Amino acid sequence: MHGLSPQVMYEQFWIKEAGERRKARAVKAAGGLVVGVLLGYRFGLNLPLAGVVTALLVAAADAAWAWYSYNATAVWRGRRRGETITGRLLRRRLRRRGYQVLDGRAVPGQASIDHLVIGPGGVWVVDNEAWDPDTEIARYGERLFLGEKYGTKVAKALVDVSTALAEVLTRESGVEVTIEPLLAVHGGRLRRTVTAEGITLLKPRLVTRWILSGPRADYDAQQVELLARTAARVLRRMN
Repeated sequence: MHGLSPQVMYEQFWIKEAGERRKARAVKAAGGLVVGVLLGYRFGLNLPLAGVVTALLVAAADAAWAWYSYNATAVWRGRRRGETITGRLLRRRLRRRGYQVLDGRAVPGQASIDHLVIGPGGVWVVDNEAWDPDTEIARYGERLFLGEKYGTKVAKALVDVSTALAEVLTRESGVEVTIEPLLAVHGGRLRRTVTAEGITLLKPRLVTRWILSGPRADYDAQQVELLARTAARVLRRMN
């Protein structure tokens, strides 16, 4: 396996360990069978049926968890695009609440952004990143850590682009704008939402909840439309 990428090695190990997963699932199902029989005896149920049903439920739950864990690495493995996943969630859950979402935009003099969200509650930049399954993402003190490395470079890039974009939108629209940077995390080990070094890292499914949970501004419909039109004009669309 010399020279193979971590993503390819992960997939090869996943395939190679399929037999071990099936054996472990059979053991768990056997345990479920015993538990089911005991429960059937305790509550006066049909013992064979209770055992078989419990065993099948345990096996199904184990298979579902294994597939979920594997599928959670799809963006890191290059099988899915993080911006597509997050963009779909943003549009589905925010547009009906008066928010507008611009995807794939280049900020003058800065890096490109995956999503710009503009709505009654404020303005957010949302980017996407993927790390391997063993990378723990956490805050210690005031510092962001991505595994054993500082996350300062990642945080600073997103803070800088958000600050620059806020200045552009304020200048071009005449509406005072402050932008909160969010990072949708695909993969890695992120046990809870983390705010550190000026950015917030969270799972893609939680981004819209975060945006709606606490308004950062109070824009009316005309201001939202003005900001969206201004952003569409000054930000070049990425191919």
